[in-house]
Amino acid sequence: MAERIDVRYVATLARISLTDEEVERFGAQLGALLEHVAALGKLDVASVPATAQVVESRNVTRDDVSVPSLDRETVLDAAPHRQGAFVRVPRILTE
Repeated sequence: MAERIDVRYVATLARISLTDEEVERFGAQLGALLEHVAALGKLDVASVPATAQVVESRNVTRDDVSVPSLDRETVLDAAPHRQGAFVRVPRILTE
């Protein structure tokens, strides 16, 4: 491959830090990957029809059957923290 890949620049874009050994190893791997992509780009695919899916895609569904839920008091008794008729959970949003 004629071009030199700036692995440190790519790592900076990805916000990861690499050791010198990782730069060498990943540089070689990235170079090999780009060579494969270039080889694929040379293939004649003019007679190959466009494909949205290469494998069958289908939804898996089940019947919507109503079943009894757990008793509210049973659930509240098992909760680590309770506040009246509700389960109290830690705040996950900051103000």
